[in-house]
Amino acid sequence: MDTIASLFSFITTPVSWVIVQFHTVYGAIFGPDTGWAWGLSIVSLVILIRICLIPLFVKQIKSTRAMQTLQPEMKKIQERYKNDKQRQSEEMMKLYKETGTNPLSSCLPILAQSPFFFALYHVLNGIATGDTIGVINQSLLESAQKAHIFGAPLAAKFTDGASKVESLGASLTDVRVVTAIMIVMMSASQFFTQRQLMTKNVDTSVKTPFMQQQKMLMYVFPVMFAVFGINFPVGVLVYWLTTNVWTMGQQMYVIRNNPTPGSKAQAAYLERLYKHVTHHGKTRSRGEKAIVKAIVAKGRDRNDAERKFINGLTKVGFAAQPDGTVIKSEAQAAAQAEDGTPTSAAAKRQQPKRQSKSQRQSKAAGEPTSLSKSDEPEDAKPSGAAGAAKQAAPKPGSSGRSKAQSGQRKGGPQRPKSPSKK
Repeated sequence: MDTIASLFSFITTPVSWVIVQFHTVYGAIFGPDTGWAWGLSIVSLVILIRICLIPLFVKQIKSTRAMQTLQPEMKKIQERYKNDKQRQSEEMMKLYKETGTNPLSSCLPILAQSPFFFALYHVLNGIATGDTIGVINQSLLESAQKAHIFGAPLAAKFTDGASKVESLGASLTDVRVVTAIMIVMMSASQFFTQRQLMTKNVDTSVKTPFMQQQKMLMYVFPVMFAVFGINFPVGVLVYWLTTNVWTMGQQMYVIRNNPTPGSKAQAAYLERLYKHVTHHGKTRSRGEKAIVKAIVAKGRDRNDAERKFINGLTKVGFAAQPDGTVIKSEAQAAAQAEDGTPTSAAAKRQQPKRQSKSQRQSKAAGEPTSLSKSDEPEDAKPSGAAGAAKQAAPKPGSSGRSKAQSGQRKGGPQRPKSPSKK
């Protein structure tokens, strides 16, 4: 470990300087020799480092999303070259190169933290052995050796013997209990972080070895932390537990507000977004507009949750725009009055008036619609001899055939119609 620590010795001075500055602030509040002052100094160091690593975390998210987007293509390559592992690897590397993705980008935050982790380990190990390091002088060294967190010295380890623990002013039982609890919490936080990533923020529509790899890491990482944790000083356990809690909270925020397409988290997010848009009639932030814009741009390639979101907006009279905004559709706008209340004329569908059988037949024959004889009222029909004469009078331009068809004689007086046949 001394060889590894020497490799990162260039950063031990900055790390020790940051710890001393925070200790000066917290020492004035809690006392310079207390575990609160030194413990909070380590926690503040973690927060400062993680804030500086936020750009790398954003890059990690983009890389992970890109890898998830490539999963269908990766699956095709695996099925095509399932009997040729070398060709499969070559095609995978070619796909990574063409798309500009890097599978190792998801490990950037952990790799970036490694120098700070080993530098802090080197500083705390120096405190345990009584060696000054960086900007920590003899007085600060003695103060740090007196600091205890719940009865366990900052420089104590789970594997330390009783004599070494007593030299730090503590009991072996206290050190074992505190370190065991912190190791369990550290491993549990790592497991929960990886589990929520696998169960909520992963596209479940495709299955690839990348998914299996992430699932394996969900169980491997906690075991690794438990095994190596027994050799970490209490101060390093404070550092690693804090960074795990930060990662868990940061990931929960990303899953809630920027979920992976096709995941359960996206379905929950779109459901919340649908309720907000239908209530307020607009998207409320730049992130929401970006997500709506991406969904609109997909077109027919949308997944089930995205189609449900778009169809739901359409049913209630809203339309998602290519720029990510949401507006009322023209049909919904026409159905509302100026004060925003639905109008009765537009709300109800206009039904066509019912036509008689003769009107429908005339319309089908191309003739103008008019009242037929059967449609005339009884009082409008001529009765008696006048009526018979009017009916017997031929219309201009009518032929003998039409007369014969109407039942009239070609010559001679016309027989009046029987009243019973009226």
